[in-house]
Amino acid sequence: MSRAVRRAAAGLAAAGAALALTAPPASAHTSLTATDPAANATIAPPAQIVLTYADPVQLPQVVLTDAEGGRHEAGKAQAVDNKVTEAVKGTLPNGVYTVGWRVVSPDGHPISGTYKFTVTGSTGAAGTGGPASAPAAKAADGGSGGSGGWLWIGLIAAVVVVAGGGFAWYRRTSGASAQK
Repeated sequence: MSRAVRRAAAGLAAAGAALALTAPPASAHTSLTATDPAANATIAPPAQIVLTYADPVQLPQVVLTDAEGGRHEAGKAQAVDNKVTEAVKGTLPNGVYTVGWRVVSPDGHPISGTYKFTVTGSTGAAGTGGPASAPAAKAADGGSGGSGGWLWIGLIAAVVVVAGGGFAWYRRTSGASAQK
């Protein structure tokens, strides 16, 4: 094999490895597909919140707050396959409520969001919820956690290692052919 062909092959191999290692990872995050009560709905007081996702989820957290920050969930949210259910504590008084949710998708990444609904026609008394806690505020902030920065640092390090290995291989093979 000629020297030029080996150089071209080494360059193509290094470029291919760099492209393969820096390709963005496939996103397998699930998505919220339905809510009960529905977002922006005006309804009678619900007994529970049901969130349906495109895929099965784990480690659900649901926070139901009123306009003053009072909490109204009863117990922990339960995930069964792609549905998360949270019981509502007592009868909700009339008003606007925010549902904050956070789950772990099948790819291991947490996703979260919020939506609102309005209760009318209630006979429930106001002030049945407690104050919102810091974890509740965090769960309802609509953001998502992640480690994207570390992923890119690892990918860049891998490209440097592959490029260095390709260069060393090229030097070794070109040095050996020059001595023949």
